[in-house]
Parts: sequence; C-alpha cells; structure tokens
Amino acid sequence: MKKQIRARRRKITQCTSLEGPRLDTAAIDAVVHVCCPLGCGALPRAKPRWWMKRRTGGAWGDLRQCDDATEDYFRDKLHMSPHVFREIAEALSPLPQRRVTFYRESLQPDQIVAYVLYRWALGETYASSTCNFGIGRASGSVAVSDGTAALLTVHCDKTSWPVGVRKSVVLRAFAGKRFPNCRGCIDCTHIYIGKRANALGEDYYDRKQRFSIIAQVVVDLDLRVLDVFVGYPGSCHDVRIIHLTVSSLWARAEAGELFTGPSVMLPFGVQTNGYLLGDNGYPQSEGIVIPFGTTTRHQLETQFDNKQKIVRGAVERAFDRLKGMWRLFLQSHEMNMETLPQQFVVVCILHNLLIDAGILFDDNLLCKVDVNGVRRLHGRSAACSLALSSLALWLSW
Repeated sequence: MKKQIRARRRKITQCTSLEGPRLDTAAIDAVVHVCCPLGCGALPRAKPRWWMKRRTGGAWGDLRQCDDATEDYFRDKLHMSPHVFREIAEALSPLPQRRVTFYRESLQPDQIVAYVLYRWALGETYASSTCNFGIGRASGSVAVSDGTAALLTVHCDKTSWPVGVRKSVVLRAFAGKRFPNCRGCIDCTHIYIGKRANALGEDYYDRKQRFSIIAQVVVDLDLRVLDVFVGYPGSCHDVRIIHLTVSSLWARAEAGELFTGPSVMLPFGVQTNGYLLGDNGYPQSEGIVIPFGTTTRHQLETQFDNKQKIVRGAVERAFDRLKGMWRLFLQSHEMNMETLPQQFVVVCILHNLLIDAGILFDDNLLCKVDVNGVRRLHGRSAACSLALSSLALWLSW
C-alpha cells in the first residue's frame, strides 16, 4: 500500500514538473500582450481609487484630476456629472471675459464656470470659495457676474412656457392626476439675505422674522420651472406679487395670452382654457384654482382639497430640489442685491438642465445635524418631518 502511494506521488510530481514551464510561458505571454498596449497608450489606465481623500491644493485641483474618483468629486462639489459640466462649460466658453494683468494669469472659461457652480452648489462665502480655486475675492465676484450673464444669454429659453410636444406632456401629466387642462403649480419661496444698509428693514422683514426677498415660481409635475420672477421684498403678500409682477403673468392670464390652445369642458357645463394650482394665499379666479380651505363642509370639497394639495406639492418638491442642489439660496448670505435676482433665475435654468440630464437628487442635501446630533430636514421641525413621512407612506399604499 505504501509503495502504491509513493508511486502515485512520484507520478504527480513528474507531471507537474513537465507542465510547469508551459504554464509559466503562457502567463508571461499574456502579461506581455497586456503591457504592450498599456505602454503605447492604446488602452486607458485609470489611477486606483484612493483609500484616503487626496489633497491637491483646493477644489479646482480636485476637479482637474482624471481617475475613477472624478465622478464622485464632481457630484460632491458641483452636484452634477463631469459630462454635464463639460457641456455647460463648452456652451459658455466664448462668453466669459478673460483679463490679462501683470499680477496673475487670466482665468480660463472652464475655471470661471466651475467656480460659479461651486459657490452656488456649496453656498460658501467669497473668502472661502475663492481660496479653494486660487483666485482673489474681486476675481470671484467678477466671475459670478460674468457666469450669470453668460448663462442667461445661452440658456434663456430653458424657463419658458411649454409649447408643442412639451405642452402636450404637461397637459397629459395633470390630466392623469384628474386636473384636466392644468398648466402648472404656482407658489412663492423666500431667499434669505442680510439686512440691507440703505433700505428700510421693515420691507424685507418677512413673517418668519428674517430678512428675505420673494421668488414666485411656476412648475410642472416633472418639477421643471416654467416661469420665475424674483425681486419683491419679503414682507409682500402673494396676492400683491402676482398682481404687480413685472413678468405680467397675471396680465397675460387675464388677456388670454398665457393659456392658449383648445378649451376643455368640465362637468356642469364649466369651460376652461387653462389654470394653475395655488394655495389659499392667491385669489380665486379662472386662472388659479385654490382649495376651499377652512370653509369646507361637504365631503367632496374635502376630497378635492386633499387631492389639490397633493398635486400642488410638486412646487414644494421643486423648491426642495432647487435649494438643496444650490445651497447658496438655502441659507442667509450677504449678497449683491443688484445681481441676486439674475442669479436665482440662472439657478432655475440649471435646475431644468439637470432634470433634462437625468441627474438624481440626493435627499441628504436637505439634512442638517441639530444640537442633539440628529439629522433633520433643513428648516423643518420634527413634527413636520413626521407628517411628511406619514404622507409619503400613505401615498405609497
């Protein structure tokens, strides 16, 4: 028995010694075939992911690196993918002005666009954001002005009223929610600012006892911004804003220029050319449908109010996504009031561009850690968060 085992081991050892060189030669040939294209540059060779966050001297240096962590850095610092950023930078490259001085090199167009998006996305002050890009505070202020003007020039049609196929998509979406011929949801949001030195503080002091200006926005069910106007002080009421809006939204609706197209016959012989869904802060009219409110007594009126509030919630979700993506407008900052309205309009344009590009929204962008170490939605109490969770659970049934 022992002799048979020794003979079997001897046979296996001989087979291994004969096939070993062949296997080694095949492995060497495979390595040579892979290394040759890599050395010639025929195959891309990505740098390995770092186990520790790299430090390259600022945000601009991190964005210029090309490895498998580039996607994460763009989403972390600009809230978009590298592909979307390159498309925006290429479209704006001819417009930003590059100034040659004796003190420093002129800023490249892609650096200007990256800085503007970085400041809006992270909400940092000029002092901290310009250091991360290696530029001065004055250069950062000029870059924001140039980037805002360039985006308004190139993408001015991104917040226009829907026409053609897009209009049919919007009407079909609202009809699926049992609101035929509805064109959008309207509401106002506050942009918090510091107290203005040369203006009456009472005008900008809103109901939440903060200084702000108001932005009136119309969105569809895809959360796309259809119309936006910014500029009135925070103490103004929604009714006053819609009547005094320079964009003449109310005037166009009254003149029949806003809701164009065939009319729809509702039950009980009611004919409508189009309307918006709003809250009780707006007046009841043919152009804006609001809930019955506290005067609701009938069960059908209660059901209508609940349905209208759920569908109208699209505008609140749009505000959450917009301010969560561009955190400069989520908190109070010392801003240039002359360019602030234009900056918010540009942010609405970027909001639509990211929706078209399929960039998903991370709900964690709206969270903050309170004094107890609990993560909660920015600006909302625990009771409000519980109510939102209950509503989301009810809608999922």
